[in-house]
Amino acid sequence: MKVYLLGRLLLAVPTLLGVAALVFLLGHALPSDPAEVMLGERAAPAELATLRHEMGLDRPLAVQFAGYLTDLSRGDLGRSLRTRRPVARELTAAFPLTARLGLTALLLALALALPAGAAAARWPGGGLDRAALFFSTAGLSLPSFFLGPLLLLAFAVARPWFPISGPDEPGAVVLPALTLAVPLAAYLSRVVRASLREESARDYLRAARARGLSENRAFFRHAFQNALPPVATVAGLQLGAVLTGAVIAEKVFRWPGMGTLVLTAIGSRDYPVVQGVLLVFAVVTVAANLASDLAVAALDPRVGRA
Repeated sequence: MKVYLLGRLLLAVPTLLGVAALVFLLGHALPSDPAEVMLGERAAPAELATLRHEMGLDRPLAVQFAGYLTDLSRGDLGRSLRTRRPVARELTAAFPLTARLGLTALLLALALALPAGAAAARWPGGGLDRAALFFSTAGLSLPSFFLGPLLLLAFAVARPWFPISGPDEPGAVVLPALTLAVPLAAYLSRVVRASLREESARDYLRAARARGLSENRAFFRHAFQNALPPVATVAGLQLGAVLTGAVIAEKVFRWPGMGTLVLTAIGSRDYPVVQGVLLVFAVVTVAANLASDLAVAALDPRVGRA
């Protein structure tokens, strides 16, 4: 297990370096000039040249990238062109709200997907299976930019059960989290069903039934546990989609997290903040994939010994 963990950690290092390089190059590929954004379009050429020199934009690209990595190692993501505050401070204020929203959405998705997929796999072709299939199809067919306003109208306007917007009131996280959770739960329920159906046909379950173990006990005690590793893998991979989907959900529900921050930064051409948000999203995705790998190794000891 320790060797497996070390291998995954070492694999994450070049991945994060590649992400940092990609974010750096995307920032330099944008058509806007940061010095011009800060001083305005009517700034004198001498002023623009002086500011570019102070920001290091006149240095070779390789030197700029080396300085970028050095700053990253110190936690320095630059300064916002809009507020002049450190980008790290902007992200520190917004990230906890997005993390709260994303984790709540993931827990809701698992709470919906696990029983729905298990019921569909336990009684294939029955009413529960058809209901789970309808739920998964509908969930995958409803994009978040449609589902969010629909939930807002149904449960905040027509039936004022939840707050309309903002993170401060009790229950405010439910509707935006549900907006993100429904498509993820629809996908995960199919993964749970397929994994359980595959496990149900294995020889060890036939042997358990032959020893007198009841069908339900064999299914929920043995098959369900062995079907969880693929679900953990998919859940980790889908966390990145949850974070990117949060951009729309936060806009609909006025949730002041990373999504709202990046949309505001794009509108004001605040590219250091955009770069910082992309970098954080990438780091969280890599960390989630690492966590899912470790969860799979914990659920299936054969993986950790591989």
